[in-house]
Amino acid sequence: MKTKKKMTVGRAALYIIVYIAALFWIFPVIWMLVSSLKPYGTPVSILSKVLTGVFSLDNYAVVAKKAPIIKWIFNSASVAIAVTIGTLMLTSLAAYAISKLKFKGRTAIFLLITAGMMVPIESIIIPLYQEMAELKLLNTYVGLMCPSLAAPIGVLIMKRCYDGIPDELIEAAVLDGANAFERWWNICIPVSKSSMAAVGIFTFTNSWNNFLWPFLSITSEKMMTLPVGIPQFQGANLSEFTLPMTASVIASVPAIIVFLIFQKQIIRGIAMTGIKG
Repeated sequence: MKTKKKMTVGRAALYIIVYIAALFWIFPVIWMLVSSLKPYGTPVSILSKVLTGVFSLDNYAVVAKKAPIIKWIFNSASVAIAVTIGTLMLTSLAAYAISKLKFKGRTAIFLLITAGMMVPIESIIIPLYQEMAELKLLNTYVGLMCPSLAAPIGVLIMKRCYDGIPDELIEAAVLDGANAFERWWNICIPVSKSSMAAVGIFTFTNSWNNFLWPFLSITSEKMMTLPVGIPQFQGANLSEFTLPMTASVIASVPAIIVFLIFQKQIIRGIAMTGIKG
């Protein structure tokens, strides 16, 4: 009974801490949402002014007229989806080759790929920009997506999954006449859905939030993604905060919807990325 009582008190204390932390996290979001509903010119830094008075949706119409925010959302979604699909294909194929195909140097190749996780994008941004300029891929969707397709952490996660597939199963498929692609598609892909979901979710999130490379490679306003377009819109409206708040709400809605739909997969993906030593 004493043990049960101690566990109950401890669990109640844990719940209180979690709820307080959640409140601290969600309060700025609520403030942003309420501020977006206030008339133009309302001092949103004063809580009493934000929570009282008139509310309207006029700011959303103004933002839609002043900035191509719907186009930015479409660009971000298109790029993120394409990058996610391409990354899943490349990482799973690379992981399959390293894990299940026998060839010289595969360990060295794997170490070289994983070493890429230690190279920050900022250190290669200048040669990357020069390369894309030589290929005439700047200010294009192809140039925007290509640098994001290389995902060493994806190869690491997928290889860890494929290493758990018995070699006897692969050998049986070889005896049945299946080629390398058929073995990957019919055996490895079906058993790696959880790992692919983890890689896909984090790839989509990183691509959606990517700022540095889109900021450098895109100059056309209509081709901008949300992380690039929103700061520019906010910079043009520094004297008034209701419109930037409204733009931030519009930009947040797609990400919130994705989280609500895939929250179980996101939590599972976070757990799966804790690679055991």
